[in-house]
Amino acid sequence: MIHPLKSGPPASGLLSATEQDALRRDAADPGRRELFLIPPADGGGYPESAYLAGNSLGLQPRATQAELLEDLASWARLGVEGHLEAGRPWLPYHGLLTAPAARLVGALPEETVIMNSLTVNLHLLMVSFYRPRGGRTKIVIEDTAFPSDSYAVRSQARFHGLDPDTAVVRLGDGREVLDFLEREGETVALVMLGGVNYLTGELMDIPAITAAGHAAGAVVGWDLAHAAGNVPLRLHDWGPDFAAWCSYKYLNSGPGALGGVFVHQRHLGDPGLQRFEGWWSTEQSTRFRMDPVSRPPASADAWQISNPPIYAMGPVRTSLNLFDQAGMTELRARSVRLTGYLESLLDEVTPTRPLSVVTPRDPERRGCQLSLRIERGSAAELARRLRLEHGVVTDAREPDIVRIAPTPLYSTYLDCWRAATALAHCVKE
Repeated sequence: MIHPLKSGPPASGLLSATEQDALRRDAADPGRRELFLIPPADGGGYPESAYLAGNSLGLQPRATQAELLEDLASWARLGVEGHLEAGRPWLPYHGLLTAPAARLVGALPEETVIMNSLTVNLHLLMVSFYRPRGGRTKIVIEDTAFPSDSYAVRSQARFHGLDPDTAVVRLGDGREVLDFLEREGETVALVMLGGVNYLTGELMDIPAITAAGHAAGAVVGWDLAHAAGNVPLRLHDWGPDFAAWCSYKYLNSGPGALGGVFVHQRHLGDPGLQRFEGWWSTEQSTRFRMDPVSRPPASADAWQISNPPIYAMGPVRTSLNLFDQAGMTELRARSVRLTGYLESLLDEVTPTRPLSVVTPRDPERRGCQLSLRIERGSAAELARRLRLEHGVVTDAREPDIVRIAPTPLYSTYLDCWRAATALAHCVKE
């Protein structure tokens, strides 16, 4: 439910668009906000916050709690027999997530598995796909890569006896990556970029960079933490060697939620591919024979190691069902409209204030995130004031970036209007 302004600073005159205009847009172009629990506002006169931080942590679907309780009840009622007799049996539980996850990222089911957390999965995939040889040793990442990715690739280089300061090449935007691959591609063992850059919100040209990496003889992998559930993906058709993503941002599966893995079909069942293994790496049909040697399936399941945490898988399954119902085509279309509306409001705010939008203006080169650079003061302090004084929840990346993400599942035009109005109040000329 959308509530009108009850108190707080007057909004008139700050923007040409009015609150009533935003409410009309919401009536004509509603999302699925009613399916989510919206945090209360800390300030600003609205009962609900304008939650625009789904690129950091998505909101809880209303269905999550009840479905988690069902899984807990199976444990209470059945004990160990729940592995086979629960309403959603635990032994094959991860398989319930495979098909919807594959649909979400444009993959085949056998190319997809939900397991572990994002950086753990990136390390497991690099065991297989980062194999430096001779003069081909370099790992290409973006200069503004998420720190965990940077730490991961540097540690992989050290693990192979290489100097991470020379083995890891940090580049700027997608154009710079393509230029480097054309010039020095013979030195590159692995290209591993963020599909959507966490800081700037730039959507990389995944198919073009993948093709260029392969033409240069490199392996290509993608961190899709900010892309999965945000933009349409066609991983099987685009052909990267691997990809990984988390489920706690746009996929709304809770803090620290399990991530996903894609391994392209051409690598499945390859006996020459190195891989760490454990109990869940072997064929499910023979798992309880307790054989001493693994028999990995010809699917992404072979990259699993341990049995899955059931109570962490439930929220992922619940959220994936919501994406199946909405469809990424519908969500992407609303995302473009919603983000475009926010951009038009920010265009009124930024010229007269020390703010600038650093996200590409072309909707084809971004997801739903707009990143603002604040020229003076602290980004964290601005985000704090937006939340406490206006009930607008954003996300700060120090020293100078405030990220605003109108998520199409649950964000509203009113949320965008509130954010732009609050920025106009908080940031003085």
